[in-house]
Amino acid sequence: MMDKYLSANEARAAIVEMGHRLIEKRLVAGSWGNISCRAGQQTIAITPSGRGYEHLAPSDVVLLDNTGCVVDGERIPSSESKLHVAIYAACPEAQAVIHTHSIYASALAAMRRPVPAIIEDIVQICGGSVNCAEYAFPGTQELADAAVKALAGRKAALLANHGAVCWGKSLDDALVVAEILEKAAQIAVICSSCGGKVYELDEADAAAMHSFYEQHYSKRQMGEE
Repeated sequence: MMDKYLSANEARAAIVEMGHRLIEKRLVAGSWGNISCRAGQQTIAITPSGRGYEHLAPSDVVLLDNTGCVVDGERIPSSESKLHVAIYAACPEAQAVIHTHSIYASALAAMRRPVPAIIEDIVQICGGSVNCAEYAFPGTQELADAAVKALAGRKAALLANHGAVCWGKSLDDALVVAEILEKAAQIAVICSSCGGKVYELDEADAAAMHSFYEQHYSKRQMGEE
């Protein structure tokens, strides 16, 4: 768990930058999807509702408390605020949450199929196969609860007929999860279209790789080891 949080101004600026990066990487389009990060132990900075990432300014980003109530900001917070609040409550290590509408992850979500553990990086980063949450109407507590259930032991989940949600120990970490999830989903769709057998990684091997990544490799990436 981080002992140093972004300030409110830092969080707002970081979310605007991340919105541009998500557009560049084709993980979202227009104002779809949403981004949040911690701005203190009791504060969540989140994108506003209906504001395109190209035109997003730091002053547009809304600050919520841990129950989802607005504490600062003039815009309406994301319609998926309940989803973000629920993930922070359920995953104490989460410092950032990104909800994407990327093509291949959304394709599997439309089929209500998980992303299988067929490549090493998804088990290293996400923890194994990525579950698809049961369908619930967007913006509801039911969707938030279904996502939290699907996230158990994972850093990502598909949202049935909707998209995907990922969390990380920073915004950059959450972005890596989103990118690897989309890559794995694309590979799974390609394998399925080829009609061949797909071999999932052994659960014990997957657990060992994820443990090594969390305890060592991720720290090396941040210069902590």
